[in-house]
Amino acid sequence: MRVSEPKGPKVELPPDLAAELADSGASPDGATPKDAAKPEDAEQREDGDAGSGPEEVDPSAEIEALRDQHLRLAAEFENFKRRTARERQDQLNYGNESLIKELLGTVDNLERALGHGQASEQGSDPKSLLAGVELTHRALLQVLEKFGVQPVLAEGEPFDPQLHEAVGQVPRPEVEAGTVVEVLQNGYLLRDRLVRPALVVVSTKTEDGSD
Repeated sequence: MRVSEPKGPKVELPPDLAAELADSGASPDGATPKDAAKPEDAEQREDGDAGSGPEEVDPSAEIEALRDQHLRLAAEFENFKRRTARERQDQLNYGNESLIKELLGTVDNLERALGHGQASEQGSDPKSLLAGVELTHRALLQVLEKFGVQPVLAEGEPFDPQLHEAVGQVPRPEVEAGTVVEVLQNGYLLRDRLVRPALVVVSTKTEDGSD
C-alpha cells in the first residue's frame, strides 16, 4: 500500500541545520531511515546465531547404527555359547586327566608285581610278593587321598545309616549294641560327599538280634 505524503506546509530549514541532519543520517522531517540497523538488533542476531540448536540426526542412519550394534552383540553371544559348550564338554571328557596320570603309576606297580609272581611261580617268596602288593595298595590310597578321597571310618564305630550299610547282625555281648564289628567292603568319601557306603556287620546283645 502506498503511503501518502504528510499533509501540511513544508518547513524550510536553515542550510546549516539541514547539513547537520544529513550528516547524522536522519531525514529532514526527523524520521529514521528504514535501512538503518540498530546496535541492539545486531547483538540479538548474533546471539540468535550462537544459540542455534544442534544439527538434526538422520533417523535412518541412527537405526542402521543400532542394527549393526545389535548384530555384533548377537554374534558375540553366539561365540560365547559355543565356547562355553566346548569348555564344558572338555571338562566332561578330560576332567579326570590328573587323577588318571597319578593312577598309572599304581597300575605299573601292580603289573610289575604280577610279572614277578608269574616269573618265579615255583620258587617265589610269598612274603615279598605280599609286601609288594601292600606297598602298591598304600600308594593307591595316597593317590586317592591327594584328590580328596577318604575311607569311611567304620569298624568299632557306632552304626551310622548316613555312612554305613548293614548287611548282617551278630551277637556280641562284650560291645555296645549297634556297633560295627566287621567291615565287608570299605566306604569312601569325596571330600564331604559320600561316594560309597561301607558294607558292615552290626553287633547285637542276643541271638535273636534284640537288646
